[in-house]
Amino acid sequence: MAAAPATRSRSGALCRQLLLTLTVFTFACDACQKVILHVPSKLDAETFVGRVNLKECFKLANLIHSSDPDFQILDDGSVYTTNAVLFSSKKRHFTISLSNTENHEEKKINVLLEHQTKVLKPSHPKEKTLRRAKRRWAPIPCSVMENSLGPFPLFLQQIESDTAQNYTIYYSISGPGVDQKPQNLFYVERDTGNLYCTGPIDREQYDSFELVAFATTHDGYNPELPLPLVIKIEDENDNYPIFTNSTYIFAIPEYSRVGSTVGQVCATDLDEPGTLHTMLKYSILEQFPASPMMFFMHSSTGVITTTSSQLNRELVDKYQLKIKVQDMNGKYFGLQTTATCIIYVDDVNDHWPTFTRTSYVTSVEENTVDVEILRVSIEDKDLINTANWRANYTILKGNENGHFKIVTDPKTNEGVLCVIKPLNYEETRQLTLQIGVVNEAPYFRETTSRSAMSTATVTVNVRNQDEGPECTPPLQIVRIKENAPVNTRIDGYKAYDPETKSSSGIRYKKINDPKGWFTVNENTGSITTFRILDRESESIKNGIYNITILATDKDGRSCTGTLGIILVDVNDNGPLILKQTVIICKTVMSSAEIVAFDPDDPINGPPFTFTLEGNSDSEAQRMWGLSKINDTAVRLFYQNDPPFGPYTVNVRVTDKHGLSHITPLNVIICDCITENDCTLRVVPRTGSGELKLGKWAILAILLGIALLFCILFTLVCGATGAAKKPKAFPDDVTQQNLIVSNTEAPGDDKVYSANGFTTQAVGSSGQGICGTMVSGVKSGGQEAIEMVKGGQQTLESCRGPGHHLTLESCRGGGQHTLDSCRGGLVEVDSRRHTYSEWRNFTQTHLGEKVQLCNQDNNHEHAQDYVLPYSYEGKGSAAGSVGCCSERQEEDGLEFLDHLEPKFRTLAETCVKR
Repeated sequence: MAAAPATRSRSGALCRQLLLTLTVFTFACDACQKVILHVPSKLDAETFVGRVNLKECFKLANLIHSSDPDFQILDDGSVYTTNAVLFSSKKRHFTISLSNTENHEEKKINVLLEHQTKVLKPSHPKEKTLRRAKRRWAPIPCSVMENSLGPFPLFLQQIESDTAQNYTIYYSISGPGVDQKPQNLFYVERDTGNLYCTGPIDREQYDSFELVAFATTHDGYNPELPLPLVIKIEDENDNYPIFTNSTYIFAIPEYSRVGSTVGQVCATDLDEPGTLHTMLKYSILEQFPASPMMFFMHSSTGVITTTSSQLNRELVDKYQLKIKVQDMNGKYFGLQTTATCIIYVDDVNDHWPTFTRTSYVTSVEENTVDVEILRVSIEDKDLINTANWRANYTILKGNENGHFKIVTDPKTNEGVLCVIKPLNYEETRQLTLQIGVVNEAPYFRETTSRSAMSTATVTVNVRNQDEGPECTPPLQIVRIKENAPVNTRIDGYKAYDPETKSSSGIRYKKINDPKGWFTVNENTGSITTFRILDRESESIKNGIYNITILATDKDGRSCTGTLGIILVDVNDNGPLILKQTVIICKTVMSSAEIVAFDPDDPINGPPFTFTLEGNSDSEAQRMWGLSKINDTAVRLFYQNDPPFGPYTVNVRVTDKHGLSHITPLNVIICDCITENDCTLRVVPRTGSGELKLGKWAILAILLGIALLFCILFTLVCGATGAAKKPKAFPDDVTQQNLIVSNTEAPGDDKVYSANGFTTQAVGSSGQGICGTMVSGVKSGGQEAIEMVKGGQQTLESCRGPGHHLTLESCRGGGQHTLDSCRGGLVEVDSRRHTYSEWRNFTQTHLGEKVQLCNQDNNHEHAQDYVLPYSYEGKGSAAGSVGCCSERQEEDGLEFLDHLEPKFRTLAETCVKR
């Protein structure tokens, strides 16, 4: 029986061990993989222990922390000792914490350090027979330490060719550092092939040299191909890491969460990338103020984050960090540089504005407006002149009637309470307001608006004022019948003293009375009719006549009010027919609608009664009839087929109280389709149409008559001026040479040819220029000059009907006429001169004149001016021939320029019987 409990006890212990094992495995799975590192019993400081795969556990980790201060873990998972470690036991544990400051996720890795007790003996492989391999002409790795101290020349290596066994080989090199810049940095011994460096080299300037080695015999033979030789410059940690800025400035809002990013710093190192010389570690050396520590810097990225959520601008508004960057992965022997980082704490609206007092008392005089009555102040610890500090005031209660407003003074942030609507002491003597204040920016913590608002109470006392009369209500109504006689007195406008509620001592005056119908009693304000009233007047709207009254107290203070006088209507107007011209288009209609209107009140208006005025046997009764449409309209229709034309029909319209009015209607029966056809017709078919001229037509007629008179006046003046021109033609010559002929018999005329005259035709000119004799055609006519020696001479012309020429002479009052239309016989005094004498006298003058006209200014022939003419029939227009005169050669010929226009179109000839 005792064995069973023992068995159960062992079973329970086994179950508990299994459960503990599962728990350990579960924790291990959650905390990533457990790492076991074998170490010796003693480790010096800065000793590499082993490597942990951090990325496999947590890829997004940006913060690495070791639970054991004797060990530090780098970003690549390398584990180093920070101090000398002596293992007293065989095992040692510590934990690596991996966390992400942005999403606050964290994972852990357990590291187990085991002391290695067994010493591994090195194995000795079997000895092999050493055989010398054949040396080959191939690239040989070579390097030089940067900034080497020598001694110089510094041997680097020997280059040798296997062909030296058979030939005498001479070695040489070429390339940068030899015969190219920088020159003479390397050289090779010609016989031995030893390669030397002549001085120190800066890797940051030259990181490698690519040389070419040559092997030649004394006769220039090259038994080997050129050998590329690369000399690498090994880096030395001779460059300090440098921050990109000497001072970094960042800002972060107060009360930011833990792990919030403040900013990132960056540094550069000119040493060889990918080596410990350029592996940089960032850290914070100091913080001012020092406590509490608020910031953390990621060693690899230089990102600065917050370690506390208690940043308070009102306590500390600026932090200054001294930061360091060190190469050699942060080892103590690495080169380091420091910089300054200034972090400003930005303000958030974390303080409510609060009134300095909870209650205020002020007063204001009644009837005042736009005045400041109170200023209230607040306290706010947020940053001044920001949205977190500026206040917005509001009136929460007591301003239902809109008498007040409160605004913010932008300079002092005070609340200014103003009156914007006048108060009345008689109505309200005290008001209580509740005011509240909030910031422009919302409160940074979620809260209700009421809980984030500070409030205060303002008591406003209204002071009494000695006021003038009060016109209340502003519009007062009285009634009077429109047929009230003149001097009828009724109540008027009443104003009151607001203090006494009495009208005594108030005087009244009429300001506006559109029709001047009333007078106002100065003491009582009652009104009296001054003229007969008319409710139907144009100034009456809706039956109310308004006058404006001015009420003044003994101190001269006044108010104005309006007295509305309702004119009670009486039945004093009969119904009217407004449209007194009625057109009936007989072809399409037989009647027209007639509508009546009564200007009186509707109580004295319709229904209307329409009747035709006249006896029962009158023509109107026989021709016209009425039929009712409604209470205000009837239809007028014709009977017995009346002819087209206008008719006058008298219609009496009576209202329901028996008052009537007769309206004569002008009824037109027209042959039309629509009324417009009849009204727009110039001569209507009614038979009584007439033609009317408009004002523009009359003006056009008058302007035409005036223009006609102007033309006639111009013609008369021109004719008169032409008649008054002086005649410069010599009298004696005209009497002797011009022959007047009015005979139509041909007689014994002899045509005189151009025996003694030189005949010329002048272009197409219509006037004689130099007095030449012309024979030709003008205006479709033909001219011919026939000179008769002896008894008769004839001047014939066929220039066309109505063409008449006149030559007037002042000598002896004689007048001679040449009729060019019908020809004629001109009688000449035979006692004067004979033909031969006339010919001898004129031959010389005419020849000279024609000769002059045939020349230009240079005394050369001008064919475009005077052209020969030898055709006596139809030809060009005739020009002037010139005048034949008995004057001597010394006499001037200016008289030829003053001939009549009519004579310039003919050949002027001087004849003598």
